[in-house]
Amino acid sequence: MARKKKGRPISGWLVVDKPAGIKSTSVVGKVRWALDAQKAGHAGTLDPAATGVLAIALGEATKTVPFVTDAMKGYRFLVTFGAATDTDDAEGTVIETSDMRPGDAEIEAALGAFRGHIEQVPPQYSAVKIEGERAYDIARGGEAMDLAARPLFVESLEMIARPDADHAEFEMVCGKGGYVRSIARDLGLALGCLGHVAWLRREWSGPFVAAEGLTLEQIEAMARTPELEAHLLPLQVALADLPEMILAPDGAVRLKNGNPGRVLAGDAAPGDQAWGSYEGQPVAVGTYIGGELHPNRVFNL
Repeated sequence: MARKKKGRPISGWLVVDKPAGIKSTSVVGKVRWALDAQKAGHAGTLDPAATGVLAIALGEATKTVPFVTDAMKGYRFLVTFGAATDTDDAEGTVIETSDMRPGDAEIEAALGAFRGHIEQVPPQYSAVKIEGERAYDIARGGEAMDLAARPLFVESLEMIARPDADHAEFEMVCGKGGYVRSIARDLGLALGCLGHVAWLRREWSGPFVAAEGLTLEQIEAMARTPELEAHLLPLQVALADLPEMILAPDGAVRLKNGNPGRVLAGDAAPGDQAWGSYEGQPVAVGTYIGGELHPNRVFNL
């Protein structure tokens, strides 16, 4: 006999404004407890020292996580010049220093190399897997790694403030897989002065905005109450970049059973990925072919 899952089969998204000093997985655990949910996950890890939007998927919404992790994200961060650390942020140990400090014009000139389609080497302390082991676990053991560069699309990167000679504040919009710590590290190297992230905030991620998120204090205060559940967003919020297809009644039934389902209306072109809805509820995500939606994700709502 299958073991009964603990908690409620609740589905939706909860946006959290994560504070510094807590792991993303710990935030997931707190939200899952507060809503007494059977299943929860997050869309895009934030470093413990980072703050900002952490979107928590509950129940069937976990099937839409890839659509958020693949979406563009907006960051604001402060770079400290004159020192490199082993973690590329202020949490690490200083491993090299420099007396050089760049001028504003030098910084502006250097930023162009970090825009558009670039190659980026992840930090030594990162969640990248090396032969099945996380890079940060290897780094903690004192072993240095030659991590392969990865492609990253940076839509924009701008300096927005220069508090003093030792610091500069930036805003960046980038795609999936970007490490702000690597941007700070590589910018410092390009300027010949070294650098690392002093603080980092994710302002938005796909459709989710930090300013609209709940704090952990608010979540704890509303835990196990209908008031907290009222803050849940429907899972289809994560599907905003996909066309919606209206399903025929028989199409909805077939899709729920994992088969292609007939579509009545929608804007998808043949071969497009889309999501199908029936009576306002999401039924599946799949490929639109020949008047039918062929599912690759089915929602059990």
